[in-house]
Amino acid sequence: MSSTDSPAIRSAPARPADWIAALRGRFIVLDGPDGSGKSTQFRLLADFCRSAGLRVTETREPGGTPIGEQVRAILLDPLNVEMDVRCEMLLYMASRAQLVAERIRPALERGDLVLADRFISSTLAYQGTAGGISTDAIRSVGRIACGATQPDLVVLFDVDEVVAGRRLNPILDRMEQKGIEFHRRVRRGYLDQAATDPARHLVIDATPETEQVWTSLLAAIERWTRPPAR
Repeated sequence: MSSTDSPAIRSAPARPADWIAALRGRFIVLDGPDGSGKSTQFRLLADFCRSAGLRVTETREPGGTPIGEQVRAILLDPLNVEMDVRCEMLLYMASRAQLVAERIRPALERGDLVLADRFISSTLAYQGTAGGISTDAIRSVGRIACGATQPDLVVLFDVDEVVAGRRLNPILDRMEQKGIEFHRRVRRGYLDQAATDPARHLVIDATPETEQVWTSLLAAIERWTRPPAR
């Protein structure tokens, strides 16, 4: 069964055309700790938007381009345990620079909705709050990698590290192997970003079942598209 045939998609309430149209040409990032269910919600949202008539470009990080996928293989290989966090951060940014140049920027120029599975928000949480690199340093490198291309919205799927750990595949990649305290700091990093810039972030409780999270996600994005009443 495809995600467009899933109960979550079928039970989604009808949405006004103006709500869907407001996403055209926008850049939205879905992010959160490993095990948050982010990738499932990403798939549901991409398929839902396409079913409503939007042209959608999907990206993932690290990777998303032939060059980026080669970088991804290095970053996630469990054998690369000696990788320094600064090397790690720069490799993520290198993959991101190629992704912005090759896929994100052209898609936005076409008027696509761009949905990204992770972006700089991940680097700020994993290599920043959890890894010890300063926010200022990461943002400076990010400006070189991405230029003026920044997300309109970052949706963070929040789940505590214990629940997240139970959801992970038993075969862990290099980042997933870093332990519960590391992932506790990652979660804090995401929540700090949302608290610092609430206008650009939505925080979704990712603890419940998939359909409840999906309903919360749709409602939150719809609210975001509508300007506050004056």
